[in-house]
Amino acid sequence: MTAEIFVDADACPVKPEILKVAERHGLRVTLVANSGLRPSRDPMVRNIIVSAGFDAADDWIAENADKDDIVVTADVPLATRCVARGAHVTGPTGRVFDSTNIGMASAMRDLGQHLRETGESKGYNAAFTQRDRSAFLETLDRLCRRAKTGSG
Repeated sequence: MTAEIFVDADACPVKPEILKVAERHGLRVTLVANSGLRPSRDPMVRNIIVSAGFDAADDWIAENADKDDIVVTADVPLATRCVARGAHVTGPTGRVFDSTNIGMASAMRDLGQHLRETGESKGYNAAFTQRDRSAFLETLDRLCRRAKTGSG
């Protein structure tokens, strides 16, 4: 079975980059969102619109991404679920989530959530930069090569 790229697409800032890299590697892309996505004429691109239910897109991706697929998400709980299934996971900034760092990423997310809830932190996210975009392209290309050879 050929690897596929699953994208948590609602707020993904790198969709055009994903499509470009996937085309170069001949990989199918599945964009999963709660709201409308721009249709694509490319037969290698599939749009999945899920219900507006909480975490519906995450649940769909976690249930369908398999070993050696690639998942693009900034959502740490979704990344945790996909790493457990053997998927290659990256955030839109090129940060790789894997078995060596997903526990720490999850703990840091929980700490940040706690600090926001107690008012200790405002929780502003850093602006998405050209450096982030470049790092993402490099990471996605590497993960595509890895996924195609089946080497985790």
